[in-house]
Order: sequence, then structure tokens, then C-alpha cells
Amino acid sequence: MSLIQPAECPLNFLSNSPEETFNLGKRIALSLSNGSVLTLDGVLGCGKTSLAKGIASALGITENLTSPTYTIINEYESENIPAFYHIDAYRLKDEKEFEEIGGDEILNSRGICLIEWSLNIIKSIPENAIKVFISITGSESREISVFGLDSI
Repeated sequence: MSLIQPAECPLNFLSNSPEETFNLGKRIALSLSNGSVLTLDGVLGCGKTSLAKGIASALGITENLTSPTYTIINEYESENIPAFYHIDAYRLKDEKEFEEIGGDEILNSRGICLIEWSLNIIKSIPENAIKVFISITGSESREISVFGLDSI
């Protein structure tokens, strides 16, 4: 058996509440710029939407951010950025389906794209995307690993 080393070491955080996860999202948002793509992956109920709400808040989104499980893509406006796209790929079968709903155009826009369940469309994700993995470690605690950023 061989050990596979990640291309980079993640930044690891322990969150003990949804509020801490929200606040980490706000910190991550400070590292984003127009055209950034960020992925969020983890099991149902791990806190992806709490983290996404923190990111949106820090980007100046004043609307209530909800997970776009059924609409797949929600677009939000802010004075700070051209657009904020919140994508939920949970119901997508593959990259072709993502492309058919305009996913490639969104990823190549000047807006900031946040994609939950990105592993369902992994071939569509740009190499330079910031990748976040959330693991449940207790009833309220989460381990959050961030790849693609030097610091937060």
C-alpha cells in the first residue's frame, strides 16, 4: 500500500458551533476575489450552508442565503462583487448536466462561485479552486480543512 500525499497541506480548523463555522466563512471570504471558485464538501448536516452564509455575509450579501438544492444555482447581488453564485450540485448526475445549465459560463465569470457537493461535478472544477472539506466530529463540532489558501 502506498501513501498518497496531498499536493498541499490544508489549513485545519475546529469549529464548536454553527456560529464559529459562520465566522470562519467570513474569514475565508476575505481571501476571495472576483473570479474565485470555492468548493464545499461534506456529509448532509455538516455545516456547508452555515459556512456559505458566513462567506456571503462578508461579501456584502444582504439576502437570506439558502441552499439551492432544488434550484441548483442561486445568484446574489452585492455592491462589493459582480455576482455571487451559490451552486448545489447534489442533484446533478455529472459534468454534462452541469454544463447544460450554464455551469461553465458561471465558473468563467467574474463573479465568485461557491459550489456545494462539488465531488459530483469534479471534472468541471478549476484546478485553482479553493477546496473546503467539513467533517462532523461531535454533535456541534466540525473539523474544517481548507486547501488552496496560505492563510486565513
